[in-house]
Amino acid sequence: MDNLTLKNLPEREGERPKTTNTNPHTQLDQQPVNIQYVEQLKDWAFNLGNIEKRASLISVPGAEAMFMEQEHACEECNAFMIGNEFAHFHPHPDYSLHLGLTQKDATVFISKGWGEWHPLIKKGFLPPNIIMLYAPRNESELEVSKLILKRSYDYAKGNLIETNN
Repeated sequence: MDNLTLKNLPEREGERPKTTNTNPHTQLDQQPVNIQYVEQLKDWAFNLGNIEKRASLISVPGAEAMFMEQEHACEECNAFMIGNEFAHFHPHPDYSLHLGLTQKDATVFISKGWGEWHPLIKKGFLPPNIIMLYAPRNESELEVSKLILKRSYDYAKGNLIETNN
């Protein structure tokens, strides 16, 4: 999947996974048979730079979160769930992620089947651009997951501008 972008993003294959509609927002099926894809995504993500890897302040016990270092965090962006936490990986047996994106990105990724809105948005507990990214099941889904997580990282860093378009 060389040169993967929003414009050439493929549809995710198959049905959407079953998930809970409350907290904790959990992916209930379609986890990867081999968790190497999740581990590779984590290794890649935590080496993006300007990231602090810590326990999530908002997710289930065992969730590993990505916090943007304060001096690199976008203060005008609505990219964070709590503090500078912009993404977190859910532990076994879930393996999905939650992350913040621009509204445009979130809408595109959801429309292509890669994720869904967090149910706590409707209750006003989270910003209206937090999504669940489904766990990658294979190499091509790993590449799409990297694109989506990199867009979240770029937004948290202030490299993507949210527009009303």
